[in-house]
Amino acid sequence: MKTSVIVGVLLIALGAAGFVYKSFSYKSEETVAQIGPLKATAETEKNIAIPDVLSIISIIAGVLVIAIGSRSK
Repeated sequence: MKTSVIVGVLLIALGAAGFVYKSFSYKSEETVAQIGPLKATAETEKNIAIPDVLSIISIIAGVLVIAIGSRSK
């Protein structure tokens, strides 16, 4: 397979995943206080939203990459 087709399909898949999942979250551990060798930490969950515009741009870019890649033979 051509590299452009692989990149295009990945962009389209990422754009579609953005529409399906809308956001993703991850957990991080933050230091709350540290006194000498003792350290108090707290685990926090952060949520990141995926804008619909970003998903649309990703899908359009994937289609364009595939179209341009198929023309240059």
